[in-house]
Order: sequence, then structure tokens, then C-alpha cells
Amino acid sequence: MFVAPDPGRLRLRTSVRAVIGVGAAVALAELCGLSLTASITGGLAALLALFTVTDPTVRRQAVTTALLPAAGFPVLALATALHGVTPLRDAAFVLVVFCGVYARRWGPRGHALGIFAFMNFFVTQFLHALPAQLPELYAAVGLALAASAAVRFLLWPIERRTPPPAAPAPLPGRGLARHTTRQAFQATAACAVALAVGQVLSEDRWYWAVGTAWWIFVNTASRGETLVRGFRRVLGTVVGVAAGVLIAIPLDGAPLPTALLVAACVFGIFYTAAVSYSWMILAVTLMAGLLYGLLGVLDPGLLVLRLEETAVGAVCAALAVVLVLPVTTHATNDAWIQRALHCVHAATAQAAARLAGSATADPAPHAAELETLLARVRTALAPLVHPLSPFRARKARAGQVIALLDDCAREVRGLVAVAADPDAGHDARLAAACWRVEAAVQALTAGERELEGPRAAHPAAPPAGTAEPALAHLQGLERALTQLATPLGTDPKAPFVISA
Repeated sequence: MFVAPDPGRLRLRTSVRAVIGVGAAVALAELCGLSLTASITGGLAALLALFTVTDPTVRRQAVTTALLPAAGFPVLALATALHGVTPLRDAAFVLVVFCGVYARRWGPRGHALGIFAFMNFFVTQFLHALPAQLPELYAAVGLALAASAAVRFLLWPIERRTPPPAAPAPLPGRGLARHTTRQAFQATAACAVALAVGQVLSEDRWYWAVGTAWWIFVNTASRGETLVRGFRRVLGTVVGVAAGVLIAIPLDGAPLPTALLVAACVFGIFYTAAVSYSWMILAVTLMAGLLYGLLGVLDPGLLVLRLEETAVGAVCAALAVVLVLPVTTHATNDAWIQRALHCVHAATAQAAARLAGSATADPAPHAAELETLLARVRTALAPLVHPLSPFRARKARAGQVIALLDDCAREVRGLVAVAADPDAGHDARLAAACWRVEAAVQALTAGERELEGPRAAHPAAPPAGTAEPALAHLQGLERALTQLATPLGTDPKAPFVISA
């Protein structure tokens, strides 16, 4: 959490840029004479635009940012219009939840638009916005999106020099077999129950339970991932509530220190999001307490209620992923590991072709894809390597799988570097070594427990020559793939067994 790598200081730069973007949005709203409610709405809109828009190219990011009002403004109008009509408001909120999650099937853009729509409904409940405030809320959101876009695409276009890594394509499926469809029903069920139970606890602050259930389903793909995420959200909220008692309550809404601390929280949200979900939620919870202080409604009881509503949302999410069209951790692990192994083979084949003299072969894209796939594998296996996981044998095997896949990635990176060297000429031994790597991948993805015959044999240590570095990397790659056969095929009931 404290020494996580930050290549190119990308997290640091995007976090500082987020503070500038959100600060510019709030300052612009204040300069235009908008109300405090509108200024907070604008600040949250800018934060969401900078946080959720993650398209792989700058052009697509700009288009998605421009489309955010199309998703947010109708929801904002609906939420304010139904503010005093509880049954219709609740039904509309649940419908927005379903549509927002279902939209994730359309990739990063659908994901961002779905979150923005949901949060516009959520913010109106948080701020108790009324229909008469709708014009200035529209103005605040419009100004915020313009300000954040100017900072992101003109003032500090980080992605132009450092393109974001492309997210791996979602797992395939149709109908209820599609992950986004199942998750839409799960999230809707969780949010509906959380709404009902949350209103029993509080008729005014019930929306925290719904928000918790919603956000637990963001960026999760299996039952295990969702359960771990719920635990981390509750943990972050507990610490955040304690921080609110020690920091936000004594400030009592004092404008300048509150503004500075909110800026620090925005920085913390962006800087810790990729490292620790609990730390990110701590920053979110403290920021919410500070905003309540600005609105003049903060007290210890409100923070305790926030914790209770969070617990309700987490429990509802946990029940939903277990009872409503569950997506097992086994199925998710199986699919992502297979994709990573096939990517290893593709990178190896392209490297071999390049070393054989092909001018069109390029292993670099496959190596980059492997890095993103391995990040997804780590996320999928996170429930099993979690410190609180009771399955010690599975935890050990999961750790071994991660370590060996990391070894594969390291050898692939080395192989790609060698292939890029124009002096690394063709050697007949490379083809044989690549064939053995292909055989090892095929054996693993076919569910074989052992590699038999020459396919399982390690190549002899390569003699000196221009091909020696490539052969050394291929040897290390084959060794790692062969060793993977043990954790992937030891126990058919373990969640790591790869089926055909």
C-alpha cells in the first residue's frame, strides 16, 4: 500500500490533475454565483468524469466525456421530479441501477455512462435537491464537465504521451451466461433490498446502503471478488468514520480547511484506487463527512448511520452474489488463466517468427496484452490469497499460480527484447523450443495433468551463440509452464482446474 510501484509517476500525475480539475469545477461554479448544493454537484461531476472515463484512446475519452450529460441530465431531472414521491422514486432508482450495470456490456464507455447516470440519481438524494434547483444543477454539471475536460485534454493531456493500458476484452457469453447480464440482476436485487432495509434505518440517509451495494459490483467479475470487495468497503468505511470523528466534526464546516482537506481526499481517491480499495473508501468516507460539515448537518450520529448503511449494503451485495445467478470464482479463474496462457503462446510464436526473419511479426502487442491479463488474473485470484481466506491449500496454490505466471511474463518480456535485436539471427533450435512452449500451453489449456514425452522435457542448456539469450528465455518459459501443471491440475475440485 505504501511502496506500490508507480511507473512514470502516472498515479501521482493523474491524482494531482484530478485535484486541479475538481478544484476548477467548484471555483467556476462559485464564480458564477451558484449555490453550495450546485457547487458540490459540479465538483462530484468533475470527479466522476476524471475517474470513470477510461477509454483506451484520447479521442474515445473525449467522446465519452461529451456523452456524459446525455446519461446524467435525464436522470437528474427524474430524480428531482420524484423527490417527494417515495414509491415512484424508489422504483426509478432500481431501474437506473439495472440499466447502469447492464450498460457495461458496451465496454468502458457504457461503464462510465452507467456510473454517471447512477451517481446523478444518488447525488440528488445526498443533497436533497428539488425541481426548482434543476437549472442551476444542470449549469453546475455542464461547467464542471467543461472544466475537467479542459484540464484533462488541454492543460495536462497525460494520456497523449502515456496511453492507458487497454483493458482486456470481457469474457464472452450470451443471455444469462454473459457476465454483465448476471451482474445487472445481482446488483438490482442487492440495491432493491438495500433500499428497503436502508429506509428502515433512516428515511433520509437510506441512499448510502444503495450506493454501497452499487459500488461493490463495480469492477468485479465473480462471487469471491464481490465478497472481498464488500469486506474492504466496510473496512475502509470504519476507518473513514473514525477519521471523520477526529477531523471533520472538529472543523464544523470551516470553509478553507474543509476545502483543503476535500482536495486531499480527492487526491487520495485517485492515488489509492489502483492500490487499495479500502484506502480509497477511507478517502471517500472522510470527504463525505467534510461535505456534510459544509452543509451544516454533520454530527457523530450521522457518521455512525453511514457505517450502518454501509454494512447493510455490503450484506445485501454478498447475499445477491451468492443467491442470484452466481458467477463462481472457479469459472472466472478458469477463463482468465486460459486467456493468459494463450497470450503467452501468441507472444512466443510472434517472437519466434521475428527471430526467423519475418518483417511483419511483432510480439510486443501480445506482451502488453499479457500484462493486462495478468493484472486481471490477480484480481480474480484475490479472494483466494486474501489473508482471511480459510482455504489454506487453495491459497497456496493460488499464490503459486500467480508467481509462475509472473515468471512467464518476465521471460516473455526478455524474449521480446531479444527479438527486437537485429543481430539476433535465426537458429533452428528456436523453432523446436517454441514448439515445446506451444505444447506446454496446449497441455495446460486442455486440462492435462502431466506433460508426457518430449513435450514435457526441458531443453538442454543452449550453447553460446546469437540465439543463446532467446533460448534461455524460452527454457525459463517452458519450465514455468511445466510447473504450472501442478497447481492447475492437482485437485479437480479446486477453483483453478482448467477445463476444455
